[in-house]
Amino acid sequence: MRDSSPPSPENQPSLVILGAHHSAGLSKLAAHGSGSAASTCGKPPAFRPAQAPCSPPRRLEGSAFQPARRGLFRTQIFRKGKAFPQDKRRSRKSSLPDSSVIWTSLRHGVPQRRTLTSAGVTTAPRALLLAQVAGIIFLLACGVQGPPQPPRVEVPGRVTDLTVDQVGRRLEIRFTLPHLAVDGERLTKPLEIEILRAHLPSGSQASKSPSMVLWTRLQPSQWAHYSNEGKLVYPAPLSEEEYKSWQGEDSLIAARTLTRGLRHHALESEISNLVRLRVLEVSSPVERMESRVTEKAIELRWQPPGKTLEGLGVKYLAGYRVYRSTTGKAGSFQLLAESTEPRYSDQDFELGHNYSYEVRALFKEGGTTAESEASQPYEVIARDTFPPARPTGLTALYTSGAVELVWTANSEKDLAGYYVYRGESGEKPKKLNIKLLQTPILRDASVEPGHTYSYQVTAVDLSNNESPPSGEVEVETRD
Repeated sequence: MRDSSPPSPENQPSLVILGAHHSAGLSKLAAHGSGSAASTCGKPPAFRPAQAPCSPPRRLEGSAFQPARRGLFRTQIFRKGKAFPQDKRRSRKSSLPDSSVIWTSLRHGVPQRRTLTSAGVTTAPRALLLAQVAGIIFLLACGVQGPPQPPRVEVPGRVTDLTVDQVGRRLEIRFTLPHLAVDGERLTKPLEIEILRAHLPSGSQASKSPSMVLWTRLQPSQWAHYSNEGKLVYPAPLSEEEYKSWQGEDSLIAARTLTRGLRHHALESEISNLVRLRVLEVSSPVERMESRVTEKAIELRWQPPGKTLEGLGVKYLAGYRVYRSTTGKAGSFQLLAESTEPRYSDQDFELGHNYSYEVRALFKEGGTTAESEASQPYEVIARDTFPPARPTGLTALYTSGAVELVWTANSEKDLAGYYVYRGESGEKPKKLNIKLLQTPILRDASVEPGHTYSYQVTAVDLSNNESPPSGEVEVETRD
C-alpha cells in the first residue's frame, strides 16, 4: 500500500534558487543571523550538528535582497536531496553534491522582491514552480514558426466598361483600371495593359469566342500619364497601313490587364467586353473659328472641312461635336453638344468667365461613328459689358419736409444697386447717393421749401455697368 503520510522535512523535495550577482552579489546575506545559528541553521540536517539549536529563520524581504548595484543576475534552480553545499556565495563553477541535479538556468534582471532565509536559500512553493515552467514554455513557443505559406497570386479583375472611338488616325480607348484582384484583395503589383484585336470580314457575325491577337502592350510608365482618378483614356495611334486596311473591314477590340508573378510569369485577367469597330475616312481638323458674346449666349462659327486626310472629297459628314473647358488644359474638354450646322450657340454660360472650345467633325456610316481631330482650342472671354435694364415705376412725394422716392426693383441676377440723380431749374442732374442703394427706396431730406426738383434713377450691376436713367419725375416742395 502506498504511504500517504507527508514526508519528513529532511526528505521532502523542494525547489531551491541560488542567486549570484556578477559584482557585489549577495554578500550582505552572510551578515544576517547571529552566532552558530547564522552558520548552521541554513544547512541541511546532514551538515548540521545534532546538538546545534536551530531557531526559526529570519525572513529578509524587499531591499535586503537587492544587490549592491544593478546588473545581470544569474539564477540556478536545483531539485534538492539530502545534502546541499554550505557556501551559497560561491561562483557559478562551484561543485554541487551528486544528489542535487540542475533542473534549469535562467538569466534575467534583478528581481524586485524575494523571500529568503537567513542563509540565502529560498524554498519555492509548488505554484511558483509551475508558473516558472509555464513561462519558460511560453517563451520557447514564441519563436516557433508556422508552416510556410505560398506567395499570393495577384490576377487582376476583368475590365467591363471598355469603349473605343476613332479620332482622326488614332483610337481613343477608355476603361476603368482594375484595383482589385480576383481574390477580392487590392492589387499591389505594377499593372500592364494589352489591347487585343480580331479581324472580321465585312458583314460577318462575331463568334462568342473570337481568336484575339495582341495589338499593343502598355507598360505602367506608358499609360500612367493618361490615367486620372482610376480612369484610363489612351490614344492608340494607327499606322498608315492600319488606317487604310482597317477601313474595309470590321474589328473586335478588347483589353486585358496582367501582373507578373514568380519568375516574371504573366498573371492575366479575363478578356474585357468586346467593341466592334470600323475605321472611317475622316477629314482634317476644323479651322477658322469665330465667336460673338451676347447677353444671352456665346455664339460660335467655323468653316466646314473641305478634304479628308487622304486629300479626297469629304463624305459621310454627319455634323459636329462641340467640346468645352473652363481651364483650356489638355484632357479637360467635355462634350457640350452636337450640331448639324457649322455653328453653335452656347447659352449655358456666365458673363465674366472664360471658356475654351474645341470642335470635331462627326462622320457616320451605318452604325459606325468617327470624329476628326479636334480644332485648335479657341478661348472666349465672356466680358460683361451689358448694363441692367433702366428702372421703371419711379414716383416722388413731398411730405414732412422731405421727398419720398419709390420705384420698381430690377430683376437682374448680377444687380449691385441703384443711383439716384436730382436736378433743379434745368440744371444737370447730380448724384444724390455715393454708395449704391440696395433697395428701391430713398428719402431726400436735403430739399428746401419753395423749390421744384426733378429725379431719375439708374441701375448698376456687379461689373459696374450702369443702365440708362429711368423716366424723369418732378416734385414741388411747398411751404
